[in-house]
Order: sequence, then structure tokens, then C-alpha cells
Amino acid sequence: MTGRMRTTSPVLALAPALVIATAACAGDVGQSTAGRLEGPLPPGVEAISFLGDTLRAPELSETVRQGHEARYAEAEDALTAAPEDVDALIWMGRRTAYLGHYREAIETYTHALELHPDDARLYRHRGHRYLTVREPDNAIADLRRAVELTDGRPDEVEPDGLPNAMNIPTSTLQFNIWYHLALAHYVQGQLAQALEAQRSCLEVSVHPDSVVATSYWLYMTLRRLGMDEEAAEVLDGISGDMEIIESTAYLDLLLLFKGERALEDLTGPAGSDATLQSTTTAYGLGVWHLLNGRPEAAHETWERILAGRSQWAAFGYIAAEGELARSVVG
Repeated sequence: MTGRMRTTSPVLALAPALVIATAACAGDVGQSTAGRLEGPLPPGVEAISFLGDTLRAPELSETVRQGHEARYAEAEDALTAAPEDVDALIWMGRRTAYLGHYREAIETYTHALELHPDDARLYRHRGHRYLTVREPDNAIADLRRAVELTDGRPDEVEPDGLPNAMNIPTSTLQFNIWYHLALAHYVQGQLAQALEAQRSCLEVSVHPDSVVATSYWLYMTLRRLGMDEEAAEVLDGISGDMEIIESTAYLDLLLLFKGERALEDLTGPAGSDATLQSTTTAYGLGVWHLLNGRPEAAHETWERILAGRSQWAAFGYIAAEGELARSVVG
């Protein structure tokens, strides 16, 4: 199965009418951010950045690509066997997105919602991918719907599509709904709305990794809103001996904000050599500069993130784009 090449999406083969519908709205990416383009997306383009740049599926190493294609083939087989099964549809969307085909993943979730209109998981995953393709308003609409559907219901562990080194899931469905909702507001500079979602997210952050990830964005939001005392309380709950599996970059940045890490120790590769962790860290370093009265250094740091394109789906990259786009508007 690892040798099978990815071809046409089985979802689109099963629902050809969806191709017409999504093709008609695929270019509806206009946002209230500088540099947005209107109209259909150019062929092969997954997103238009907040600065107006075209973004295509990130290049993957041969090893990573082969692994993703193998998992995609498994999802394809499962969906072929049960074309209306919601779990099969969710995994089809997730495996498609890991290959960088975010628009196709959105189409998969849209089709799935026609079959399962009240499944919060579908809104959670589609909302995530709307954020990836720089449609935060659509992301917010989906994630708000997911909040409504999960209100008053027990939370559930969400299986990892890309398992960590210990193969231990660190997040839940409700955590991911609030986390992505907060991000969709944050990257647009809507800090009050982001803060509301972050506080709700912290309430459902049950794993140390989730606590650290939420606390990172919460701390920056509080500081930027001038709520320094509450921000300090967030840092009081953070320590270097927390048992973190995958949120190392967030923990290091929180410790930097706390004065227990040095700036120079956190700088990583940029440009074409950037990694997910170095991109994540670089955005936080830019905020550190901003909070310490060095806006020029902050902008230079964010501009270095955008010098490469391999990590454009990373939250730190998206947030840096938002910062620079708003500075153009200002």
C-alpha cells in the first residue's frame, strides 16, 4: 500500500456535484486584511496570505511524503468501504490535509457535513483548515457552531493524526475547538474575542501540553491588552520541570517571558531551513521584542519567518503574517 500513488479524492469521486459547488466558492477568500485577492484562486494555489502572496502545498521530504501517502491510502480504503461513515470521512480529510491539500480537505468536510450536519468534529476540523487557508471568518463560524454542538456534553480525547514520540494524545475535542477559535480571532488582532476563547480553552486543558499551549497564547493576549497582573498569574503556573511531550517551544517561550530562558538560546533556523518548532519559536520571540519596547526588532523577526514558505501552515507563521498585514494597514 505504501507504493500506491495518490490520485483523485475518493470523496469527490463519490460526490461530483461537490466539485462544482466548491469550485464556485473556492475563491471566496476575501478578508478585511491588507493584500487580499478577490476571485478564483490560481491553479494549484491553496491560499492567499494576509499579505496577498500565493501559497501552494508545502514541499515534503521523500520520507514524510511516503508516510503520509501510505496513511492516505489506508483512509481511502476505509472510505471506499464505508463512504458515509463519519469517522472515515474525518480521517480522509485529515490525511488529505497532511499532504498539503487543504482545499480538498475542506471539500471533504463540507461533503461530510451534508451527511452529518450535527457532528461537532466536522466543524472543528473544517474550522482548522479554514484557518490554514487564511479564511479566519469562516473558521470562526465553524468553530462557534462546534461550541454550540458540544455545550453541556462530556469532552472526549481526540486521536492524533500525527502521533507524538510517546504516542499519547494530549488534546480533546473541546480543547481543539476553543484553541482554534482563539487563534482565528488572535491572528486577526481581535484580542478581546481571543481572550474569551482562551479562557474557555484553559478550562478544558487537561494535559500539561494543553495547559502550556493555551497559556502561551493567553499570556501574550493578556499582556497586549494591558492586563499585566493576570498575565503574571499565568506564568506563576509554569515551570521548567513540567512533563511536556510536544509543546516544548511553547514552554521555552513561556520561560523566556518569565525570565528563565535566554533569547539567544531559542533562536533557530529560518528561511528554507525553518522547522515547525523554529517557526513557532520565532513568532514568540517577535512578541517578546514587542512587549519589551522593540517593535522594529519584532517586525524584523516576523519578516524572517516569512522569508521561507515551507512552514506557512504553522500557527506562528499565520500569526506573523497577521501582524505584518495589520502594520501595513496601520
